[in-house]
Amino acid sequence: MEGDIAQMGAFIGAGLASVGMGGAAVGVGNVVGNFLSGALRNPSAAGAQTATMFIGIAFAEALGIFSFLVALLLMFAV
Repeated sequence: MEGDIAQMGAFIGAGLASVGMGGAAVGVGNVVGNFLSGALRNPSAAGAQTATMFIGIAFAEALGIFSFLVALLLMFAV
């Protein structure tokens, strides 16, 4: 009985940790959307800002990968 409750808690925690992956997707969309908005307003400066956009995407995706790792640890480390 106690093992079932612990496993249930691990699955609930993994589901809550998975919300971070959705947040990372929203973050990447926000970064790219703002870049495209700025690039359409000033196309001559868009080339210089492309590297900055990729750095922002990498940071947002790193948070998503971290939440995925936490979810896996919660599911399989019990």
